[in-house]
Amino acid sequence: MTSLVRFLRQPAQLHDNRVQYGLIVLWALVMIALPIARWIAGDAIIPGWATMAAIVQAIAVGVVVRAAWGWRKTAITFVIVSGIGWTAEFMGHRTGFPFGSYHYTDALQPQIGGVPLLIPVAWFMLLPSAWVMAQLIIGERDTLFKQITFVAISALALTAWDLFLDPQMVGWGFWVWDQPGVYFGIPLVNYLGWLLVSAIITVVARPARLPIMPLAAVYALVWFLQSVGLGVFWGQPGPAIVGCVAMGSIMVAAYWGHHQRPRS
Repeated sequence: MTSLVRFLRQPAQLHDNRVQYGLIVLWALVMIALPIARWIAGDAIIPGWATMAAIVQAIAVGVVVRAAWGWRKTAITFVIVSGIGWTAEFMGHRTGFPFGSYHYTDALQPQIGGVPLLIPVAWFMLLPSAWVMAQLIIGERDTLFKQITFVAISALALTAWDLFLDPQMVGWGFWVWDQPGVYFGIPLVNYLGWLLVSAIITVVARPARLPIMPLAAVYALVWFLQSVGLGVFWGQPGPAIVGCVAMGSIMVAAYWGHHQRPRS
């Protein structure tokens, strides 16, 4: 009976896989096309194109997560991630906590409370991939120590992305730091804020196990596209190198952890 059920589910699973990877490829193509679009149409196209790329990535990640969790848990997780993300960003640009003092420009629209709606979506579009990196590194979360380690690694894996992202977004004029910091104009407290908010979201969301391959592919593609994009097309080789090493180290640890773990 179990074999029959698996056989009957195969067409649906195959369809889900095609949709998931199709959306991931579409997002990657949109990202690759951004420098070309900018070369043709100028800098004015960047905000709209970047918004489109982020939305496609968030949809792709949402579809992957939905296949593992179902619509209800996926929707709840999206609300948690985007809700806490928006709250942190609202507090951040109003009070300076937890990221430091900054403000958004009018480049990204629409906005609520001075925070572009794209920003909380951006928290969702890579955090599940960070969870997968942590999942690969530590395996089962069957002890309190492993649960705490999972939260910490998830926060590190996501914050590594911002080593690319913040210098890039500031360079594009999406937000401005009131007092530029030592990391290519970004205050170091920003990254402490990312670690804190990522950890809080992970604790509240309590993510279940996720499909490894598609979300690991998203993390790897972000690493590759950001490394090449900042290093070659956007004139920011410093953040490109640092981000490449940081996200690359997470991926190496994930690969090593997954392949060194005894198979049951």
